[in-house]
Amino acid sequence: MFLSTEGGRNLSLDSILMGLPMSDPTAWATAMNNLGMAPMGMTGQPLLPDFDPALGMMTGIPPINPMMPGLGIVPPPIPPDMPAVKEIIHCKSCTLFPPNPHLPPPATRERPPGCKTVFVGGLPENGTEQIIMEVFEQCGEVIAIRKSKKNFCHIRFAEEFMVDKALYLSGYRIRLGSSTDKKDTGRLHVDFAQARDDLYEWECKQRMLAREERHRRRLAEERFRPPSPVVAEKLKDDTKFSEAIQTLLTWIERGEVNRRTANNFYSMIQSANSHIRRLVNEKAAHEKEMEEAKEKFKLALSGILVQFEQIVAVYHSASKQKAWDHFTKAQRKNISVWCKQAEEIRNIHNDELMGIRREEEMEMSDEEIEDPSEMKETEESALVSQVEALKEENDSLRWQLDAYRNEVELLKQEQGKASRDEDTTKEQQMKLLQQALQGMQKHLLKVQEEYKKREAELEKVKEDKLKIETLLENLKEQESNTSRVCACSQEKEYPVEKTLSNSPVKSEREVLLVGIISTFLHVHPFGASIEYICSYLQRLDSKICTAEVEVLMTRLQNTFRQELSGVGASLEKRWKFCGFDGLKMT
Repeated sequence: MFLSTEGGRNLSLDSILMGLPMSDPTAWATAMNNLGMAPMGMTGQPLLPDFDPALGMMTGIPPINPMMPGLGIVPPPIPPDMPAVKEIIHCKSCTLFPPNPHLPPPATRERPPGCKTVFVGGLPENGTEQIIMEVFEQCGEVIAIRKSKKNFCHIRFAEEFMVDKALYLSGYRIRLGSSTDKKDTGRLHVDFAQARDDLYEWECKQRMLAREERHRRRLAEERFRPPSPVVAEKLKDDTKFSEAIQTLLTWIERGEVNRRTANNFYSMIQSANSHIRRLVNEKAAHEKEMEEAKEKFKLALSGILVQFEQIVAVYHSASKQKAWDHFTKAQRKNISVWCKQAEEIRNIHNDELMGIRREEEMEMSDEEIEDPSEMKETEESALVSQVEALKEENDSLRWQLDAYRNEVELLKQEQGKASRDEDTTKEQQMKLLQQALQGMQKHLLKVQEEYKKREAELEKVKEDKLKIETLLENLKEQESNTSRVCACSQEKEYPVEKTLSNSPVKSEREVLLVGIISTFLHVHPFGASIEYICSYLQRLDSKICTAEVEVLMTRLQNTFRQELSGVGASLEKRWKFCGFDGLKMT
């Protein structure tokens, strides 16, 4: 986080000589700002003129650090008159302490073209690739880490701008955990590194840009090239006509027409004129196809209407008293609902067909005026169709009336039976009905509330789905980019690390066990028995068993090796750490 520390320059010499614990005014100002208090100098003047107490840690808002996970920002350029105060960075396994802000910035070499790799020196002796990944993955996606046996490594990022974020950590002091041992501390030095992979990718990108530029120049030259007989031949070809006519237009607007080339231009204009006839013929063919499609649609629609009429007739015949009395109430209800649905669909299709016929009649109105005989025939056909439609409606209404009469008779019979029952049963039935209605009303209210909740949840799910789709698209793009980078890097000097899916270590707990066992065996260079190792591990976690540890160590053959020591009765199996030799073999 960058803070304005102009007040640091206001400290007088007298205040410095007083011996107070304020040797670093910028650190003092940062600490006071984090506490939400306006930092003051020894002379009573504010160290931060633009201090805002709402930004302190006392309000629950920690100071923003550009290297915090999730921000993904590059620190802004620092004005020359403003010193930068870097904050402490806390990671899971280590802590990074900022350098003295009064020291000059760390020196860096000239940036190579297309640089995506950095050199990191000053690492702790006990630093592992996991700790390096934990520190530098905050700068961006790490493609590969090449660690040396000495205290340095090379890190390759996915993009160039991530290198600028990594350079921000140069000068920081790193401490592993809370240890103060020299092997667990170091001062980071981050610098640009020249890698053949980066240079090759940069050269490929430059060659691609050069090819695109040559292609654009070639297209421009072809457009501004003087008239040639090739363009006249393209004007006669339907597939290349649009490109050729654009070239001809450019030449004419540029003023290429003169006495010498007038005949050539006239022949090309004549070819363009002949193309008009081809376009007219093509349009007529398309209109003919459209008319044929309309006729097919009209015939298919009329056939569908005929089938609808037959289905509706079946429903109406079933509604007559001869067949209606034999159906149950549920069956009658279903038949009546189906009949209504079929009639509605039939009416919709019938209106659509009548609309098509009206459009055709309006289009042919001029021809009908010229031919009165045809007009009479169309009028007669329209009248006949209207009469048929009226007959169908009359039949449907008559069938509906018969159905209503049957329902009325059934109701009368039911009422007659109900009147014979006692009054007590009526009251009981009324009470039961009222209770059922009240229960239904309550249930309906609950269902409405649940429906509203489900609608709100559905909207939230839709929003989450949209967010997930966008994230998936971004992940697919990143996977495609990483796959390309990995394919290129496999051909180079250093191989890409194995993914976690091929690793014999299957959980974070096994990773911790491997680290603890490796540290324990590294301290015992002559090896240790499995019982000795498990006794040490059971001090940390009593649930650890000997079989689990032995299976884990046998899976990692490149890290641990079992050897036999002693003779006769003193023969003993000992496990040794061989991770450094295994690293060379892999």
